[in-house]
Amino acid sequence: MTLTADDKRARRRPHRAWYVALIALVAIIGAAGFRATPGVLIGPLEQEFGWTRGTISMAVSINLVLYGVTAPFAAALMDRFGIRRVVSLALLLVAVGSGLTVLMNASWQLVLCWGVLVGFGTGAMALAFAATVADRWFVRHRGLVVGVLTAGGATGQLIFLPLLAYLAGNEGWRVASLTVSAAALAVVPLVWLLLRDHPQDVGTTALGAPADAPRADPPSGGAARRALRVLGEAARTRSFWMLAGGFAICGASTNGLIQTHFIPAAHDHGMPEQTAAGLLALVGIFDIAGTVLSGWLSDRVDPRILLIAYYLLRGGSLLILPSLFDSTVVPSMLIFIVFYGLDWVATVPPTVALCRAVYGPDGSVVFGWVFASHQVGAGLAAVGAGLTRDIFGEYTFAWYGAGLLCAIAAVMSARIPKRASLSGEPVAG
Repeated sequence: MTLTADDKRARRRPHRAWYVALIALVAIIGAAGFRATPGVLIGPLEQEFGWTRGTISMAVSINLVLYGVTAPFAAALMDRFGIRRVVSLALLLVAVGSGLTVLMNASWQLVLCWGVLVGFGTGAMALAFAATVADRWFVRHRGLVVGVLTAGGATGQLIFLPLLAYLAGNEGWRVASLTVSAAALAVVPLVWLLLRDHPQDVGTTALGAPADAPRADPPSGGAARRALRVLGEAARTRSFWMLAGGFAICGASTNGLIQTHFIPAAHDHGMPEQTAAGLLALVGIFDIAGTVLSGWLSDRVDPRILLIAYYLLRGGSLLILPSLFDSTVVPSMLIFIVFYGLDWVATVPPTVALCRAVYGPDGSVVFGWVFASHQVGAGLAAVGAGLTRDIFGEYTFAWYGAGLLCAIAAVMSARIPKRASLSGEPVAG
């Protein structure tokens, strides 16, 4: 068959799925930046209002928990009402929550703005959003796309953390909060105009799908009902509890502990907050490489093996971290930053792959619940580490505890049934 000039141009043109993934990446980068802000605000809020680190950590903890608990409902809402509507509304919530913080004068207002509003908003753009985009728009390269979108979280941290630390230190924390609010509003038009819910909306199919692939109809019934039904079915399987337990520890050892408390912990040892924020941003550079590589590996290697390796390596690095803090950046700390960055969210692609293999079409919603456990673990770690610092005057026990928990996560990953990780047949329900 002879191809026309239009056919040849169409073949050379990138598939529409890549443009959708790019817009999703922009939103995820922004969400990561919004979530990174509390880490650089703990010191300024402590100084201005006299709130304890445990009190401020409580607002961060609620933010982290809602960020996770919102995810499965957001995934179901995206199935019911569309990705574009849900993500646009989420960005507006972030803008309102961050903007209102400049008016607060009591700790409960911090909980309301950063804990509740920003928690709900960023939760709708959590990793379940990445899984939904990958499942709808990609058949080929799905693991790689999940890895790239997950790495967007690290990219957002890389972009926003040094800027927000500079603004908070030189212009005041209110300027930093207003910057986050403005950034959220700026992304809304991009999402609304360029993001599409299904390949069929633009006359195409998912990348790698046959040309006659049918469009999946929106699930009937309420989104909340579906999310709860999927949870009830998944909770009857051992795989769910092993995945959720391991991912809770993943959240505790990353978002809850390192992302929230690394900067104030380094500052306790005499390191300037902007320097510590730069180190945390450096984690983001190596996280991009580690997560994309993990996505590539998840298409080729048993995901259970990847999880076991990631958790053991992370636990070992946390056990040595207390000895690395200094008033200056020593070479051993740089080695830790590189190593920890490669492992930061490398756990996400294999976890998404396992949810998809075990739970089939409900895999995105199941991952939303697994991710909720991630954020519950993060919230508990954020509060626990803050209280540890208030009681003992240092974070040492928090680092050691997280390292030991990572060893438990490796054991839980090993106990996921082998057929779940290697078979495309759903085994839940």
